Amino acid sequence: MVLDGQSSQSIALAAQAVQRGDLIGLPTETVYGLAADACNTQAVAKIFSIKGRPSDHPLIVHVTDIDSAERFASEIPDFAKRLIDAFWPGPLTLILPRIANVATNAAGGQNSVGIRCPSHPIARQILLAAQDVGVWGLAAPSANKFGRISPTTAAHVREEFGDAFLIVDGGACDVGIESAIVDCTRGQPVLLRPGVLTLEQLSSACGERVLLEGEILTKALSAPKASGTLAAHYAPFAKLFLMNKQEMEQKLAQRKEGFPIGIWSMAPLNAQSQGPSDKKSGISWQEMPGDPVLCAHALFAQLRSFDSLGVKQIWVESPPSESAWEGVHDRLRRAETAGR
Repeated sequence: MVLDGQSSQSIALAAQAVQRGDLIGLPTETVYGLAADACNTQAVAKIFSIKGRPSDHPLIVHVTDIDSAERFASEIPDFAKRLIDAFWPGPLTLILPRIANVATNAAGGQNSVGIRCPSHPIARQILLAAQDVGVWGLAAPSANKFGRISPTTAAHVREEFGDAFLIVDGGACDVGIESAIVDCTRGQPVLLRPGVLTLEQLSSACGERVLLEGEILTKALSAPKASGTLAAHYAPFAKLFLMNKQEMEQKLAQRKEGFPIGIWSMAPLNAQSQGPSDKKSGISWQEMPGDPVLCAHALFAQLRSFDSLGVKQIWVESPPSESAWEGVHDRLRRAETAGR
């Protein structure tokens, strides 16, 4: 059942559901989450089961503020607090040392836990209502089958799971890709997953340079597992190819007539002799936004749209190499790998 997120009754029903140990579909500014009480072992197990997700692949716990984060994290380093001050509520997850015997299953059994404070107003209302009934954090991975395209509307969630649980409709997600993840457990901030926040923004707020995994100096400690960091992820049903404009032109010229493809590029290809979208030839072209924020917002919905058309392949123009595009580039690389 899809509930109107603008209704106070919907918020109350969602909070009651997680208190009972049920799952809900939760809108956030990044993507829709599949949420349950982070401290309810049976409820968390339902998330892993319905998604088909390995139980050792940790979930992110969503909270309202730093005080509620401290119910899960045993320590918050000063540089992490600076990131919280700058970007919470917002699209940033911090990996922090976990309090023993708290949210163990949600953390995939690790000694660390990923924590995020979403900015979506409906997500925040649900989190606050859940607190009122004794639930201090919601474990919430993206509300899709494991490895598939993340949902950015309530309709996407229902397409994945039907009426298996309540879905709170909060409209289309503003950001459109998952949060950046910064590991704060090894004495230095390390970016594990890019998002719309750039390395430069994170480093400036942090007061020190946020490192990439290959630069980490504390070699004795391995990186914790984190959501959305597998090499293959975010996969459409159609096979995705990431190419530059010239490669797309060449491939289109060699393509068998009528073979259905979806093309997402910043301008139509020269070989598209009959215009942007030619149903007769099997070509479906959509313009890729030239702004990284707008592109991130449109990404997952566009891949789902191509899948709904029944195309066999999706060709995507490689985004620019600037850091502002890294979150989009990361999702596309993983989606391409998943199709191999």
